[in-house]
Amino acid sequence: MYKIAVLGDYDSIYGFAALGLDTFPVTDPAEAAKELHRLAGGEYAVIYITEGLAAQIGHEIGKYKEQVLPSIILIPGVSGNTGMGIEGVKKSVEQAVGSDILFSEK
Repeated sequence: MYKIAVLGDYDSIYGFAALGLDTFPVTDPAEAAKELHRLAGGEYAVIYITEGLAAQIGHEIGKYKEQVLPSIILIPGVSGNTGMGIEGVKKSVEQAVGSDILFSEK
């Protein structure tokens, strides 16, 4: 059975452990990239990463963009929402359906 992991600074991710998710507190970009590769090569199907950390290791996350597993999902951290997560979901939906679903003509 696949698992779900959460990467990011401790303050942003510790609550996910109460939900039964595996948490991996990291702040150093090099350590985060190494941890991401380890998790992606294992039994994790979904990896949540805080937006702040994802901004620092975007090139490493990009290596998994075309793969089915793992699904890497950006989440806001305690420092707030940067909009990266929403933008990523929007791009995925646009690619899947062929148009911008949030675009509205007035």
